Amino acid sequence: MGRMDPRDVHPPPVGARLAMLLGRQHGVVSRRQLRALGLSDTEIRGRLARCALVRIDRGVYAAGHGSLTWEGRWLAAVLGSGSGAVLSHRSAAALWGLWRPTLLLEVTVPRSGNRHGSRGNLRVHSSTQLPSIDLTRKSAILVTRPARTAIDFAEVMERRPLERAIDEAVRRRLCTEAQLRAAVVRHPGRIGAARLGAVLDEHALGSTATENDFEELFLAICDEHGIPRPECQVPLLGYRADFVWRHEGLVVETDGRVSHFNLRAFEGDRARDTELGNAGWKVRRFTWRQLTTRRAWVAAKVGEALGEDQALARLTPTSIEKS
Repeated sequence: MGRMDPRDVHPPPVGARLAMLLGRQHGVVSRRQLRALGLSDTEIRGRLARCALVRIDRGVYAAGHGSLTWEGRWLAAVLGSGSGAVLSHRSAAALWGLWRPTLLLEVTVPRSGNRHGSRGNLRVHSSTQLPSIDLTRKSAILVTRPARTAIDFAEVMERRPLERAIDEAVRRRLCTEAQLRAAVVRHPGRIGAARLGAVLDEHALGSTATENDFEELFLAICDEHGIPRPECQVPLLGYRADFVWRHEGLVVETDGRVSHFNLRAFEGDRARDTELGNAGWKVRRFTWRQLTTRRAWVAAKVGEALGEDQALARLTPTSIEKS
């Protein structure tokens, strides 16, 4: 059998190539990409008329429907924001799993390039610095790397969410403290770099990586009442304790209704408390209702267990009774 002549090998038809592209891009495609596949403007208009494509943004289309995953929404925001646009800020943090997805979509474009402005729920930032070291692709989306994302995130969020985000980034091994500090050095003069640098200098990286909103609420109570922050998610005697004060020998657990209020979990929690108690640890448990409706009481009980008179002094008997 003779060797096949390359001239006899035909590329897949346009429809097949478009389907493959849409499959890789979460059901989203740009007009520029459609033209690169060989579709003319007339053919694009025909597909729109037949609802084979649906316009979802300026020069961006979805495959016959407007229902997109988060990845599809983020990619559409990047494709619709012009040349050099990248996913950034809160949206980049959400793509990396460092923050929850929100309807607000954020991208960054080169300040000197063609720029499509903010519109609707899309916020377009501009930057004179988008070096390749700060960029990568994740899930086919051009996005800022975690260390650069932390700088952008610091400019639009408060300190505690920033602490939580970088703790999670380190816990997931998305970046290291050295990489975060290197990013700060690369962006002198940026507010986000200064804020991130301050957090890195003052915060024990990874010390408050939390797993759910119950724990976030408990940390807020500690801050409100001047209680020193504990270590979070600490391996202890074969278990993982929610909060630990090692010097004072105190463990605090926060109990959610779903994960703790069944017989098996109830028995497991008590067995763990017994083993920790036998090893010399003091264990305190607080429920969602207590954390939300009896905040001062929770703080008082933790203060008592820690033996911190200063924390308790700020809680009068009246305030504790009302909480």
